[in-house]
Amino acid sequence: MNVSGQLYFTTKKVGKAIWDYRMIREGDKVIIAVSGGKDSLCLLKVMKERTKFVPIRYEILACLVDMGFPWVNKDILADYCERESIPYVTVSPPEGWNGIEENSGCFWCSWNRRKGLFNLARDIGAQKIAFAHHLDDIIETMLLNLLFQGEIGTMQPYQEMFGGELAIIRPLAYVEENELARLAKVLELPVASSECPFSKTSKRHLIKGIVAELKRHNKNVKKNIFRSLTRVREEYLLGRADTY
Repeated sequence: MNVSGQLYFTTKKVGKAIWDYRMIREGDKVIIAVSGGKDSLCLLKVMKERTKFVPIRYEILACLVDMGFPWVNKDILADYCERESIPYVTVSPPEGWNGIEENSGCFWCSWNRRKGLFNLARDIGAQKIAFAHHLDDIIETMLLNLLFQGEIGTMQPYQEMFGGELAIIRPLAYVEENELARLAKVLELPVASSECPFSKTSKRHLIKGIVAELKRHNKNVKKNIFRSLTRVREEYLLGRADTY
């Protein structure tokens, strides 16, 4: 598939997710969280592309929370956003973040990054923060919660925070990770390769392998897991059992 075809294919899926979950309204100021990875750069490109033809007007602002990771080149990100005419800022994580440590893990890193974005949204009056979590992320989170936490739940495509003053949106909710890899390649995006020491040892990495194995037996397994989250048959769920 050529550049325009791949971009159209992904943009159409993003548009459907935005419409289905009413993610963006007229006049919204949307912060797009970027990390330098393929997912966030693809999201940034698609969201910029949509401003050219959608019937509503919204602002986008790319934001990197500078966690001090050596593999993220802030200058390359800044240059890319300048070429695409996308406003770009970097913010610092909250006080207390000391970089990746042996006991920090993914949760603590994510928590600090999110808090930095919340602070920026408050300061500039943004209504939305867009994360580049895709379909794979959503189903993997569901399986992580099911298998390791004993509960059913996952990331929401649209999630209001602080009594509705701010919302987290995930416009890539219908897009698979391999589609984003193809798009990043054809667009020749300046993707940074993560060197996070937890990337190959986390439970999420384990779940990715399980889903890949399941897909060998059923090519629709990802879509089926995603669809199951909207087709819950409550009459076949167990009631609460406090004594178990």
